[in-house]
Amino acid sequence: MTSFDKRLTPARPDLAASHLKGQIDAARFVEGVRMQVIAPLVDLKGSPQPDSGLDTQALAGEIATVYEQDEGWAWVQLARDSYVGYMSELALTRDIVASTHRVITRATFVYPAANMKTPIVEALPFGAEVAVIETTGDFARLARGGFVFAKHLARLADPEADFVAVAERMIGAPYLWGGKTPAGVDCSGLVQSSLAACGFAAPRDTDMQVRALGEALPITDDLAHLRRGDLIFWKGHVGVMRDADTLLHANGHHMLVASEPLKEARERIARNSFGAITAIKRLSLAV
Repeated sequence: MTSFDKRLTPARPDLAASHLKGQIDAARFVEGVRMQVIAPLVDLKGSPQPDSGLDTQALAGEIATVYEQDEGWAWVQLARDSYVGYMSELALTRDIVASTHRVITRATFVYPAANMKTPIVEALPFGAEVAVIETTGDFARLARGGFVFAKHLARLADPEADFVAVAERMIGAPYLWGGKTPAGVDCSGLVQSSLAACGFAAPRDTDMQVRALGEALPITDDLAHLRRGDLIFWKGHVGVMRDADTLLHANGHHMLVASEPLKEARERIARNSFGAITAIKRLSLAV
């Protein structure tokens, strides 16, 4: 049978997606059910246990194919990046409403009325998607109920132009393994979320990104050919160049999204488990 990446393939020994029949071994195959994330932010884990490690996150508005629901957990595959894992079934609904806008600030509040003095209903993170019914005055009314300050939203049809500028807005965000919002983000989550704001779909993890993104550039001693927007990869780590000399990355040394000279970061990282730079990739995006 075909080998597969378990992060991206809805297959277990006891259960697998029906479209994989004949490709992998499983005791049972099922059709998935498309559902939508309604929680502002939900963790996706590798196993259905509260203390299981965080693999990635899904944001409000995302679509997931659900293959199993059991004891409060849903085993899903995300439509945005094909990641497979377990999330709380309370975060999902079968009632899919097409998103029209996305959150462009670090976070925004949902209010029960078009009045900022009312008690908030919930907070939506950067990148969350919503369906707007109408905009009156300063507030947008949401199809699922509630109101959001309209200037905190942008139409999905109007992506941002500079993914590095998006990443720069996350400077100071705390480091969180598996995170992908300003409330907590890891290195590949920073890249993925910033590119998503520009309408560019990127894989989730560094090993996937280094294979899929951009054109390879040579790795030289002086790295004098670098420019804004280039991605620098180490084994298990990635950062974005703000300019020819400055690296922006979510990292465990600072435990936040930090901007620092690439020369300093390169020397420090070479001394730890990440080792030397493994790849430099240039994207064909305006930055």
